[in-house]
Amino acid sequence: MTDFVHDIWYFGALASDIPKRGRSAGLHRVIIAGEPICIGRREDGSVFAMRDICPHRAAPFSAGCLTAGGVQCPYHGWVFDTQDGRCTEIPALTQDSAVAPEKIRVRTFPVAQTGQILWIWFSADKRFSGEPPFPPPLFPLVETRPVIDDGVRLNCHVDHAVIGLMDPAHGPYVHKQWWWRSQASMHEKAKAFEPRERGFAMAAHSPSSNSAAYKLLGGKPVTEITFQLPGIRTEHIRVGDKTVLSFTAVTPEDATHTRIRQLFFTDHGLFKALSPVLAFGAKAFLRQDGDMVDLQAQGLRFDPNLMLIEDADTQAKWYHQLKKNWAKAQQTGKPFVNPVKARTLRWRS
Repeated sequence: MTDFVHDIWYFGALASDIPKRGRSAGLHRVIIAGEPICIGRREDGSVFAMRDICPHRAAPFSAGCLTAGGVQCPYHGWVFDTQDGRCTEIPALTQDSAVAPEKIRVRTFPVAQTGQILWIWFSADKRFSGEPPFPPPLFPLVETRPVIDDGVRLNCHVDHAVIGLMDPAHGPYVHKQWWWRSQASMHEKAKAFEPRERGFAMAAHSPSSNSAAYKLLGGKPVTEITFQLPGIRTEHIRVGDKTVLSFTAVTPEDATHTRIRQLFFTDHGLFKALSPVLAFGAKAFLRQDGDMVDLQAQGLRFDPNLMLIEDADTQAKWYHQLKKNWAKAQQTGKPFVNPVKARTLRWRS
């Protein structure tokens, strides 16, 4: 379970994550699938992404600064062009030095911005620097600043984090708040699922009667929950002509650590007004999931055989099949085949 999804857009950061003041202004560090990445913004406002390791002595570029020639390493002042990763300056060199800076390069990554979200194209080919074959995903309302922004770092492989996120049966046991649901409120549910681009969706439906938090929105909410590779979950809630978008990105750092970023975007006035209270609940959910991951790790270190059941774990099965088919498509050059077929799943929660 050390495999990661390649040749796809990963959530990199929010535009507001890029600092505007200080020595490292315009630079931000993330780790994706074992690669430290420096995301930055040039003086003209355009965004770049490059490997966050100087090839000289391994100092992170994100601790350096931007100059007219590119990113300057904080250790010895080496400068690298943000377009192609080529070294443009080595201050220690004398005029008669035989060293050719332009032959020294660092990996760069295609990067794109949709609204407030910065996306990074992560290719299996470390030399890839061309135009990705498809654009990053688009979502409504992301051109506005999120009203709730939270995140946690989980001590687990990304597969366990993703499966935990889409698991419909753990709520009454892990998230036992009076304002959400409890074991006493469990009942049988039936939800229609449909294939979506690089994933699947719980089709638009009215929230379950034991999901009390939705009642705060008033009216008759309709929600659609979508998952797509590599680890993007969205819940699109409509109440009349107003919308709430819950956006969650599950991003692997390495084989044993995963970062979750949860954002809420909305044009719903009441949701905005209640966002400080709702943020408290969202933070509680993520940290409860983190606590359960730590408990789960106590068993996983013994390498047990795990099982997935129908129908409660069908989404987890789909996730593994999606990953497998995506990897096969990249290896063979053949079109990706979505294994998900429209069906109704039933479980109790």
